[in-house]
This record gives sequence, C-alpha cells and structure tokens, in this order.
Amino acid sequence: MSDSVLDVKRINQILNETIDTIEKNREEIFEITEHARRECKNIEEELEKVKIRVNEVVDEVDNLDLEDRKSRMKLATVSKNFQIYNEEAIRKAYEKANDLRVLLTLKREEERTLIEKRKELEIRYKESLVVLEKAEKINKQVGVAIEYLKGNLDDILLAVDDLSKKQYLGIKIIEAQEEERQRLARDIHDGPAQSMANILVKAELCERLIDSDKDRAKHELVNLKDIAKGNLKSIRKIIYDLRPMSLDDLGLVPTLERYIYNFEKENEIHVNLNTLGDMNNVESVIKIAVFRIMQESLNNIEKHSHAKNVDIRIEKTLTRLNLIVDDDGDGFDISKNPIDRDLHSGGFGLISMKERAELLNGKFKITSSPGMGTKVYLSIPLSEEENVHEGE
Repeated sequence: MSDSVLDVKRINQILNETIDTIEKNREEIFEITEHARRECKNIEEELEKVKIRVNEVVDEVDNLDLEDRKSRMKLATVSKNFQIYNEEAIRKAYEKANDLRVLLTLKREEERTLIEKRKELEIRYKESLVVLEKAEKINKQVGVAIEYLKGNLDDILLAVDDLSKKQYLGIKIIEAQEEERQRLARDIHDGPAQSMANILVKAELCERLIDSDKDRAKHELVNLKDIAKGNLKSIRKIIYDLRPMSLDDLGLVPTLERYIYNFEKENEIHVNLNTLGDMNNVESVIKIAVFRIMQESLNNIEKHSHAKNVDIRIEKTLTRLNLIVDDDGDGFDISKNPIDRDLHSGGFGLISMKERAELLNGKFKITSSPGMGTKVYLSIPLSEEENVHEGE
C-alpha cells in the first residue's frame, strides 16, 4: 500500500473523529440560536408595548398640563375676586388645582420612567440582534464544516484540477445549502408550525363551546377555516420556492409567467417575456436550469441594478434552447467584475449560473457597461450527442 493511500486513510480517520466531536455539540449550538431568536422576539414585543404606552402617557400629560393651566387661572380669578366667590368655591378651586398638580407630577414621572425603559429596551433589542446574528453565523458555519468534512477526500484529491478554486466553490455550495435549510426552517417555524399550534387551540376552544355557545363556536370554526387556508397557502409557497411543481404539471413557460407576475407585484419593475418555439418537450433538467438562471437574474436585478424594465427572451431551435435577460439598469464594468473573480470575491450568483450552464454543456455569458444595463446570455444544447445525460 502506497504512502499516499495511507495518508488519505489517516486524513479520513481524523476527519471522522472531528465530525463526531462537532456533531455532539451542534444540538447545543442550535438551542442557543433558538433561545437567542426567542429572546429577540420577546424584547421586540415588549418594546412595541412600551412605545404604545409612552405615546398614551405623553397625550395624557399634555391634556393634564392644559387642565392644570386652566385650574390655576381659575384659582387666580377666584382668589382675586374673593368678594364675589364664597369660601366653598375658593376651597374647591384650590383643591382641584392641587389635585391636578399632583396628578400631573405623577404622570410626568411615569412618562420619564417609560422613556427610560424604552431606551433600555432599544439597546437590549440591538444587542440581542447582534447575538442572534452571531449565533446563526456560528450555526451555519458548523453545518458547513460538517457537510464539507463529510465529503469524500479520495474523490476530491483525484478529480479536482484546480484544487483551491474547487474547494472554495464546494464551500460556497454548502453555504448556500445551509442558508436554504435555515430559511426553510424559519419559514416552517414562523408560518405553518405556529398556524398548526393556533389551529389546535381553536379546535379545543370549539370543542368546549359546541354545547354551551353554538354561535361563538360557529364563529371560531370560521376563524379556524381561515387559519387552515392561510396555512395551506404558506405550505404551497414553501414547496414552490423549493421546486415549482408547475414545471412538471404546466411546463416551463406558464411557470416563468407565474414567477414574473409575482415578481412584478412585489417590485416596481416591468418584465416582458417573449418565447419562440415549442417548449413542451424540453427535458426537466434543462427546464430547472432555465428557471433558476432566470430567477437568479431577476434577483440580481432587483437587488443591484435599479432597473425599471426587463426583457426576457426564450428561443427553442432544433438543437439549442437560448435565454436572454436584458435590463435597463445601472450596469457595471465587466472587466472589473469578471465571473471567475466573482467566486473569490465572495459572490455566488454569477458562478452558480455559470456552473449550471456548464453542467449541461451550455454556454453562459454576461455583457454590461456602466449606465447601459446588463445582458445575461444562456444557450443549452438539445441534441442527443450534446445532452448531459449522454456524457462520457
């Protein structure tokens, strides 16, 4: 057995021991992250209540201050014209002015206390956000480390031509996967999971009310139905974000049209889609690639370009499927931001689109210049000899 094989086995042994140690502590890290998230949410809710109360007390202080001035003016008038007012009227005017002064002092003290509490909660909330961000970052990094260490080092050593670039790309892919898992966990926790808990509470309430208060039970059942509908809508959105089922059920073009419709509703950007050719027989793997590259292109446009209009053209010929995404945004100097450099500068959007195209033996290109917008070109072969499934 060669020294290189022994080295690989020893490295894999070390990796397995490292993975076991990290995985034992990952659950505790996850609990810390969830605790930080709950603490952040609790402080946010308490801060909102204090803000509402501060506004109420400020209004009360203003009203009491106005009444106090009026009562003091009344007392001054009564005291000045004592020959007109009797002793009882003077006494009442004095007591009212004194009571208002005491109440105003107490309210001002309450206002001061609440404002101090609001400031304290705002500081705590900012600090809790920092803690949560750090906890999520550590949790993600641990997940990335575990997944990356679980990789087959033998295959990496044998298959990677440019080791540093491929390792970095692997880390970026795993980071994207970990971020997607965290996003999915948050979406389920904040949406369907809480809705299901609410459904259980409503169901128990209806069970108790069904014999004693049928009208209220009926009202609660209507609310229960609305919650279930909202929950179903949230679950469908999560599934759609993972992989649009309409790609298989309706096809590529209807799925793109639906995504563009929702994109236009959420952003002040007009998108024009033109298609040429029959897209019904396009392979599933190609449909997914076209959808994801268009999705990533629109995300980049929304985040960076300040574009108002986007033209998307999809053309299917006998041998190729071509996609062009053209926007009228700010554009950028492509010589200063080449795709190959995007990998090591921390970006993953462009390199992920390029990798998708190359996996299908396709071509991917971006043209742009400052003030002239950006064009994304994608061309994927459809002929059997070029198809990725007929590879070597």
